Amino acid sequence: MNMTINIGDTDRNIRFAAGVAIALWGLIDHNLLGLIGLALVGTAYLRSCPAYTAFNMNTLGK
Repeated sequence: MNMTINIGDTDRNIRFAAGVAIALWGLIDHNLLGLIGLALVGTAYLRSCPAYTAFNMNTLGK
């Protein structure tokens, strides 16, 4: 599976911070909101966003 790197450093840092915060919020409130946080952390780690790929976007140069 070839994943295109389409997430820049600033986008990656924001996704990671927001993902951790949302995941902790979901964990504390015992709801499935934490899965959204995990998705953000995952895309930050992999530096690839499927939605960006679908819309032919990237934040590497920003």
